Amino acid sequence: MALFRFSTEPPTRPLLRTQNLILRGPQASDYAAWAVLRMESREFLTPWEPTWNEDDLTRTSFRLRVKRAAREIAADEAYSLFILDGRSETLLGGLTLGLVRRGVAQACTLGYWMGQRHAGKGHMSEAVRGALRFAFQDLALHRVEAACLPNNAPSRRLLDRVGFQHEGMARSYLRINGIWADHLLYAALASDRLPGDAR
Repeated sequence: MALFRFSTEPPTRPLLRTQNLILRGPQASDYAAWAVLRMESREFLTPWEPTWNEDDLTRTSFRLRVKRAAREIAADEAYSLFILDGRSETLLGGLTLGLVRRGVAQACTLGYWMGQRHAGKGHMSEAVRGALRFAFQDLALHRVEAACLPNNAPSRRLLDRVGFQHEGMARSYLRINGIWADHLLYAALASDRLPGDAR
């Protein structure tokens, strides 16, 4: 799977291309597609996400989200990326390489979501593989961490499939759907031989 970062893109809008997908920063023009996909997937996503704010799907809230994403990318703090079909550019979901820590850590935390109608088709596996290559090669990070609820079997399978190693459990780790919940902890290292990695 090829991964390219195009030099013509401004630094606040990283563009990654995998075999079938495009990963890029959110843009104001994405609002309608994003709002529809999130709304129709709400019941599907609710068990795995923080409680949504009342204004979460408004245009104003989305505009602030886009500005924050661009600011964080420019500051090398987080990389919030939309996942699009490489041919139709249909919005499929999103992922974030967040909480970037430099210095002695050289690490970040991976989070992701997929629209319900696009789930189970292999898109997220491909997107996460591309994001890992971006993290290790372009960002020169050493470690990418991820966490998931113990009962989220699809997420656990995804992390296993792309080469994350299970490292333990954190008690009351994140507040998900209004409840502090235990999470399984995973990590992938730049030195790991990941499935499908051509390095």
